[in-house]
Amino acid sequence: MKIFIDNSILLEAVKEKFSEKYPFLKIEFFKAAHDDGIASPKSDMITEGLTIGEIRSTSNNGEIEITGDLKVGDLEQELKSRFGIHAQVFRKSGKLWLETSVTDQWTLNEQNETGKEMS
Repeated sequence: MKIFIDNSILLEAVKEKFSEKYPFLKIEFFKAAHDDGIASPKSDMITEGLTIGEIRSTSNNGEIEITGDLKVGDLEQELKSRFGIHAQVFRKSGKLWLETSVTDQWTLNEQNETGKEMS
């Protein structure tokens, strides 16, 4: 799956495309970065219907390829370093969404399969 990133793209469009490919995962966007292994504060989550351009710290545009063998931490790091976007992947667990900060070394496929088993 490839997602083109530019200032006009709505965050919701990125979330929807990501969740279509990985139905037991979701991606959320935050005002600030988080440290490795540490959860992002919920108060930093961006919930309004904003565009990429309204939340990022750089103006680089381009395409990001998201594959099942990509580690969650690598995806989050690439979004941050290439596009200035602070993102966090969450995994479904029953009726809850768990932030994957402790399991950032798992691949997207591993995370999605675990979410499927837990739901």
